[in-house]
Amino acid sequence: MTRPNLVFILVDDHAPHAISAYGSVVNTTPNIDRLATEGAVLDAMFCTNSICTPSRASILTGTYSHVNGVPGIFTEMDYRVPTFVDVLHGEGYATALFGKWHLGESESAHPRGFDEWLVFPGQGEYNDPRMIGPDGEVTMSGYATDIVTDLSLDWLDRREGDQPFALFVHHKAPHSPWVPDPKHKDLYPVGTIPEPATLHDQHETLGSWVSRTTMSVADDLTEEYVPDIVPEELLGADKREERASWKYQRYMRNYLQCIHSIDENVARVLDRLDETGETENTIVVYCSDQGFFLGDHGWFDKRLMFEQSLQMPVLLRWPEGIRPGARVAEIVTNIDFAATLLELCGFPAIDALPTSQGTSFAPLLRGEQVSGWAESMYYRYWEHDDPNHHVPAHYGVRTKTHKLICYYNDGLGVPGSSEQTYPIEWELFDLVVDPAELCNVIDDATYAEVLIELRAELARLQEHYGDRPYEGPGTPHPQWAEGFQQFS
Repeated sequence: MTRPNLVFILVDDHAPHAISAYGSVVNTTPNIDRLATEGAVLDAMFCTNSICTPSRASILTGTYSHVNGVPGIFTEMDYRVPTFVDVLHGEGYATALFGKWHLGESESAHPRGFDEWLVFPGQGEYNDPRMIGPDGEVTMSGYATDIVTDLSLDWLDRREGDQPFALFVHHKAPHSPWVPDPKHKDLYPVGTIPEPATLHDQHETLGSWVSRTTMSVADDLTEEYVPDIVPEELLGADKREERASWKYQRYMRNYLQCIHSIDENVARVLDRLDETGETENTIVVYCSDQGFFLGDHGWFDKRLMFEQSLQMPVLLRWPEGIRPGARVAEIVTNIDFAATLLELCGFPAIDALPTSQGTSFAPLLRGEQVSGWAESMYYRYWEHDDPNHHVPAHYGVRTKTHKLICYYNDGLGVPGSSEQTYPIEWELFDLVVDPAELCNVIDDATYAEVLIELRAELARLQEHYGDRPYEGPGTPHPQWAEGFQQFS
């Protein structure tokens, strides 16, 4: 059997609604869209912890944060938890990683299971970035998105032998602060970008946690993110909506220009596979580590369990094994990646990676009907009151029709969390009646039965995944504080 190759393109903070295959009204992404036309689009892929480092750990290991020990950006990857890359490498795949790692900078947290790697320290830089590899640090000349692709294509050219390969192309973009390639400076000019309908959302029905968060486009999108200086006439409290609109245009201009570079570089990768005759037998994945607020609800960034942050864009192409033009509507999560990619490569995860908590969605990519598929997903954000955006710790359940969120507001000793606690708050959204999530119906008596069902489902999922519900101050720490007993 000829094993398929794998090219995994992972970007940071690319919202689905900034991809034309997902219906974007703010930009076009013709090269990413090729994967949609020639492969499959996942319409309900959700992140189990919407922040960069944890999501990357979940993608690699197929496990939740409380299992893999990466609850936030202030923690490092622990290799006592195996990854699907370990499996592929052990089965004879040539492996390489270039670009953003963001799973720790100490030597013990450096990438493993890769024959060759060169990564950005931390978040990385857009221009002339520093990179770290087995031989130490180097400074590269040029624009980060182009550099990552250059390194990836060079590795493809230098490979020896006919062994299958797994290449990980990890871009920094479009993570903030947004620094576009100068050649794209005229794209998406100010004043031309449509505003989201909820840009001026007043959050009337949401909990008190909203007043503590600092993700407002109008008030918290500072010069650190967008260097344009706000005109004095827009600084007053009574000018908040005008200020939000002014900042939105500049934020989105830079953000979309960064995405344009990604789209161009996706084309370079796909064209190279065509040139070398490897398209037919290569799985290509395009994925962001989480979604992102593009002014939705007046916010930027991610972390929250609202749709724009929760949903991940995922497009997959493999002419030999994925039906072209497929749209997968079933609920899947980032912990399902490991099992799926291993199955597609011929290694069932139940044997190859038994620590995985995910389920392979390979049958869905083939268009098969799968009985008993999950009707809900479990989410947990651990970094309570983080120092940058002050988002509360919360967990919840999302079904096809509803979403229940519990803001338990306690850091539980998680790195990067404040120990300040606040009262528990709950929110319930009817995603059919209110897809924009504007109306919290937690106190609406007509949803009493729905609430009972969702609370039960939340408890079931926590038990299923081995997570601990919040039981008040003093709730025991999760497994990463216990030395990874199941892996040590």
